Amino acid sequence: MSDSSAASAQTQSKTKPCKRGSLHSRTSPDLCGFADARPLMSQRSLPGTPVTHKHLPIDLRTSMDGKYKEIAEELLARSLTDSDMRCAPYEFPEESPIEQLEEKRHRLERQISQDVKLEPEILLRAKQDFMKIDSATDLEYLKDSHVDQLYMHHMETLVEKNFQRVSISGEEKCGVPFTDLVDAAKCVVKALFIREKYMVQSLQTFYKTTGRSLQELSQRPLDDDMYKDLHESPGDSDMSVHAPVSETHPYEGQDMKNLPPDAGYSCKMVDGVIHVYTAQSPMDKSTELDLPYPDLQEYIADMNVMMALIINGPVKSFCYRRLQYLSSKFQMHVLLNEMKELAAQKKVPHRDFYNIRKVDTHIHASSCMNQKHLLRFIKSSVKKYPDEIVRVQDGRGQTMMEVFENMNLTAYDLSVDTLEMHADRNTFHRFDKFNSKYNPIGESIFREIFIKTDNHIQGKYFGHIVKEVMSDLEESKYQNAELRLSIYGRSMDEWDKLALWAVSHSVYSDNVRWLVQIPRLFDVYRTKQHLSNFQQMLENIFLPLFEVTINPSSHPQLHLFLQHVVGFDSVDDESKPESHVFNLDSPSPARWCDDDNPPYSYYLYYMYVNMTVLNHLRRRRGFNTFVLRPHCGEAGPIHHLVSGFMLSENISHGLLLRKAPVLQYLYYLAQVGIAMSPLSNNSLFLSYHRNPLPEYLSRGLMVSLSTDDPLQFHFTKEPLMEEYSIAAQVWKLSSCDMCELARNSVLMSGFSHKSKSHWLGPDYTKEGPVSNDIWRTNVPDIRVGYRYETLCEELHLITQAIRTQELDRIEEEEGLSFTSSQSTN
Repeated sequence: MSDSSAASAQTQSKTKPCKRGSLHSRTSPDLCGFADARPLMSQRSLPGTPVTHKHLPIDLRTSMDGKYKEIAEELLARSLTDSDMRCAPYEFPEESPIEQLEEKRHRLERQISQDVKLEPEILLRAKQDFMKIDSATDLEYLKDSHVDQLYMHHMETLVEKNFQRVSISGEEKCGVPFTDLVDAAKCVVKALFIREKYMVQSLQTFYKTTGRSLQELSQRPLDDDMYKDLHESPGDSDMSVHAPVSETHPYEGQDMKNLPPDAGYSCKMVDGVIHVYTAQSPMDKSTELDLPYPDLQEYIADMNVMMALIINGPVKSFCYRRLQYLSSKFQMHVLLNEMKELAAQKKVPHRDFYNIRKVDTHIHASSCMNQKHLLRFIKSSVKKYPDEIVRVQDGRGQTMMEVFENMNLTAYDLSVDTLEMHADRNTFHRFDKFNSKYNPIGESIFREIFIKTDNHIQGKYFGHIVKEVMSDLEESKYQNAELRLSIYGRSMDEWDKLALWAVSHSVYSDNVRWLVQIPRLFDVYRTKQHLSNFQQMLENIFLPLFEVTINPSSHPQLHLFLQHVVGFDSVDDESKPESHVFNLDSPSPARWCDDDNPPYSYYLYYMYVNMTVLNHLRRRRGFNTFVLRPHCGEAGPIHHLVSGFMLSENISHGLLLRKAPVLQYLYYLAQVGIAMSPLSNNSLFLSYHRNPLPEYLSRGLMVSLSTDDPLQFHFTKEPLMEEYSIAAQVWKLSSCDMCELARNSVLMSGFSHKSKSHWLGPDYTKEGPVSNDIWRTNVPDIRVGYRYETLCEELHLITQAIRTQELDRIEEEEGLSFTSSQSTN
């Protein structure tokens, strides 16, 4: 879009009412037809105010303005021709000089750590070199530099905590020229505003501290109420560390006649997005509800901006330097404060790593058990139900015993080795072989019988084994999981079948919440003639959700099931080549009839917009809302991570961030949650010793440990503890590091605000050390304070550069106007 067209569009937006597909709509009528000035907020989220950089009183123009589309299209086209699909031109290649320098730096750090053990005076010397100016002097310097009052308040609060800090003095603290700093700061802030816009619009979470910095920069008034969850009562500091257990089963004894009433709406999908109408007939467009979502043109424009930002030379250099600084700063923090953090943990009675709350933020339900558990269950099922008809073939029912006899097997013959479901060296970079590991004994028949929800026995066996896993979690008391269940989009009744499976078999636990994963398999379904176009797949996925939201009585079991669903996931092999670039010329979902699969960003955008409309509708009805948490950055091109940054509250994997310094820095500033599974990656895409998790953790990214597929990757009854144990041994994680990862997992999870208040403390939604309760999390306030202070400093660095440049520009303009007035006189 050209500058002139953008300007005209902005002028029109001031004179005409906002369209439904625009992000600039601020008010929305409620069910009674009245407009509410307060934007809708998610029951679970803590969003900011939806403001784009176009409306800011500051100048965020850079040298790339007007070239975003050309740069982005060139990059995407080049990524399609790259046969490897794992090293785009804007990534750091494996043999790059930067990686070689990093290796040298790591070797030096290891040597220094050994020297410190032998010569303790080196520690003192290092401290003296880094601590040239104490905290009080630094604060005085900041006051003299006219730093904003809110930042000063944050710093004064932090100084009260007694731990050693590393400070950088001088005017140029970032090591790059001021012009490069300003250009980089503008690009980074522009990207953060883009993410904030999409998070707020979809009622997902935007990190509170970052949101405050953007509010100050845009000169918006700070509104604390924007970050308060109006539907949750404040917690009590004396509340138990255990959330109250449900006295009654949520699926049992429910009177289906007492469901919420029918709203009387109708819905219809148009161009891949569902529209809702107040009339029973969707033909009358004048009755359409104002449920805003980002239109395609706006998304493509923002995507082009993001793609251009991540290859900007000065921005890459700036972000790489800041990431290196964050790593070094954390190493110094550990050297100076490790003993204090350990002492703080020892002062807390009873609490340790074993009895703090942990959430497995990325685990698939079909592989949530280990091999030995599945083996025992199969053997017991053969003994208990030998004559039960478990499948139908050629119109004739087959019993369990007949299935085994046809394969010349008995229960005694089965072993872990014969199951052959564990990933091995042959699955590395072979996703096809990994998928075949889901078939016990290599036979899809056993997968259909034992780990499917939709089969001849309505998923009876799968429900039983999942309940056994839930029982193990409840017995452990402090472990929780967010299990993924699949909706494929092949037929409209998939949701009803899944809900019936959960309700009829009472598959529920207070320790478990559900995510629904959408496999990106349209090309497979299209080839088999299951679908005629991509819009049909979208209708099968989302129309039942809109119908049950409008009239819960139309799908009563689904209404009950959705109360425990927290979000959507997008899954498949990311390394598969993409043959299409998503832009404004791409076919609409109704016209996508090719056998080729749509690209990753295409899937994610249409999932996001339909989820956004659904969230606004569910908020009107008083129901829970959903978030988007896709698999992202495990392999494939880097632009997957761009889509994830813009549209997703959290992501899973994020391995490719190690090759994209700009995106990694943005994920840090926005504190986007990353659920990492090192053991899974070790078998599929990246060796364990090269996994970037310890580096992400040291830099302050919001990372957590997860298991992904215990059936394929783990051996013990507690796979999450196995994941923590191996990580601690290989990377020499401290007790504080482990507890910080566990705390992050709870913050990232979709459990309710009430549960998190019990697990983390009643003030967990606040900022800084005050949000932490060491008696519940076992994370020292020193560590939380360090993370918060460091993030504030990074945000202040980029916002202050923009403010300084803006003041210089104003002064220059005032000087020119004064000179011109004198010459006129």
